[in-house]
Amino acid sequence: MIQIGRYNKLRVIKKVDFGMYLDGNDAGEILLPKRFVPAGLEENDEVEVFLYHDSDDRIIATTQKPFAQVGDIALLKVVGTTKQGAFLDWGLMKDVFLPLSQQTTRIYEGDSYLVKLYIDERTGRIAATQRIERYLSNDELTVKEKDAVDMLIYQRTDIGYKVIINNLHTGVLHYNEVFRELEIGDKEKGFVKTIREDNKIDVALGEAGYKKVESETDKILRLLAENNGYLPYHDKSDPEEIYEFFGISKKVFKMATGALYKQRKIEFTQSGIKLVE
Repeated sequence: MIQIGRYNKLRVIKKVDFGMYLDGNDAGEILLPKRFVPAGLEENDEVEVFLYHDSDDRIIATTQKPFAQVGDIALLKVVGTTKQGAFLDWGLMKDVFLPLSQQTTRIYEGDSYLVKLYIDERTGRIAATQRIERYLSNDELTVKEKDAVDMLIYQRTDIGYKVIINNLHTGVLHYNEVFRELEIGDKEKGFVKTIREDNKIDVALGEAGYKKVESETDKILRLLAENNGYLPYHDKSDPEEIYEFFGISKKVFKMATGALYKQRKIEFTQSGIKLVE
């Protein structure tokens, strides 16, 4: 079965002047227009394509890469509005439609909005919705503490950023875990820090625990070597200064330098850290 709004691997069954027809199984032949045919593609070859409907409601294939596929949540720019809804640029020649009934805020052309892509049950077409919350749930979690996750910055709150985890759950990235500016729609790598009894999730940027520390110790040693074996940073340094120079939080800095000290690779001075010769 083919999947509309997703990537599919299909076999070339016929070459024509205006492109190639692919085997869509029960959907019949699907055109891959000539402008999107990769060089060297021949009959009976398999090719990975993205499937969607063209303006005449025909299934069409493309080797273009959209900004998101069905099931994804993404920040997309409005390129046109009508009384029925708005059109969003999602990286393909034909824009995706955000119906008026799926809007939760006033929409302005030129601005970008977080939306989820879905298949409209009535038309079978790909559409967008701002009503993201109904697709998210923490009732049955698919993650556990220390798991690496993909995060999408969703909203700002009093305590931190509300994030969408793996397109399935919600969590909070507390402000004291962040040492750089984040914007709504930013995609970040992180890990599950804590899961509370009510299934509320706290997340953090980067990698969990000593797995992250192990990747940062080499960076600290390299920076020491590049600075004549001494750096003016220690456990009393401001977190912002540490993040600006090392690109890590103060907590991770202390864990990494502690590990290096135990390995007798550095020593602590009153004003910083020093390579052991």
